[in-house]
Amino acid sequence: MNSTLPLRHELKYIISPAQEFLLSRALDHVLARDPNGDERNEYAIRSLYFDTVYNDALYDKLNGMQNRDKYRIRIYNCSDRVIKLECKTKIGSLISKRSISIPRDLAEQLMAGDPTGLESTRSGLLNDVYREMTIHLLRPVVLVEYIREAYLHPAEEVRITFDKHLRSGLRSTELFDPRVPMVPPFEHDQTILEVKYNKSLPPYIRDLLSTYCGGAVQTAVSKYTWCRIYEELEA
Repeated sequence: MNSTLPLRHELKYIISPAQEFLLSRALDHVLARDPNGDERNEYAIRSLYFDTVYNDALYDKLNGMQNRDKYRIRIYNCSDRVIKLECKTKIGSLISKRSISIPRDLAEQLMAGDPTGLESTRSGLLNDVYREMTIHLLRPVVLVEYIREAYLHPAEEVRITFDKHLRSGLRSTELFDPRVPMVPPFEHDQTILEVKYNKSLPPYIRDLLSTYCGGAVQTAVSKYTWCRIYEELEA
């Protein structure tokens, strides 16, 4: 785990449809839309998460381990035009993310659990993946898909996202197959509000969150964890 990574705050809430409606429209007046969004400021995210043979990422999260890493390959709108290999790191209450673009053939190699050649790369992230695959048998475990609506502000690099229509691949790891059946882990769709920033949240943004989402349930559970738990229950 790299202790020199830039660290950020990340707050997560489960919000109601009414809270989502009001807050998103308020933010649309004062923050910039994500340039990756469509005319509705939305885009689809599909991630293939990896875990060790002992499910360390899952159980470290469930057991409240303060320092942990989580690896994934991510695509957007079910396209292979942009493929990201990422490691999300949590250190105490703060988070950081390393991310590199990779070609589809490397993505498919990693999806097959093959780390061949990564030992000689100059990428620290790929070196870490090589180590985890060879020592801890890191392998793909779950597909996670959702629709994201995002708003940005340059001050403190604020990023506020609404993640909607969460779906699990239900034991499939076929990241690039748009025909994979995706099922919701919740009985009813829920919106996950995430607020990320560097050191402090600008007061007027904090006031907007308090006004439109006061009383929202803060949660520490990740989308990855929800989908893994659901798949275990459905097994």
